Amino acid sequence: MDLDHLPRAEFAFPGPLRDKLVTAILSGAKTTTTALALGYERAGEPLPSVGARSVVVDSARRPVAVIETTEVRVVRLVDVDLRHVLDEGEGDESVAEWRAGHEAFWHSPEVRAELGDPEFTVDDDTPVVAKRFRLVRRLAPDIDTL
Repeated sequence: MDLDHLPRAEFAFPGPLRDKLVTAILSGAKTTTTALALGYERAGEPLPSVGARSVVVDSARRPVAVIETTEVRVVRLVDVDLRHVLDEGEGDESVAEWRAGHEAFWHSPEVRAELGDPEFTVDDDTPVVAKRFRLVRRLAPDIDTL
């Protein structure tokens, strides 16, 4: 597997949240993720495709795992289901709890700056990309938690 030619998968921004998400991926607890469809559009990036592999990086941008996309759905925010929420592996036990946390992240100054819209907000009809993936390979077998 030629890691140099795989795209990097960066979950959240470097710091405690990314470290938590990477730990969940490495443990196998996290097998889904959700992103704003607008984020892909603003970055000029295509949506993920089934079968695509990427290298997960930690907060220090070190490669720690390879994941493979197994499902991609674009849905309205209000249509994100409990199975997806639970498989995000972040400890949320309800869609409402998950949504509150994600809205706080998406309304953060960092996300708004990344989107180029200081007033950005989500609502029920906001399109999100619900991606399911599988852990293909741990690249840092000595790292159980960050």
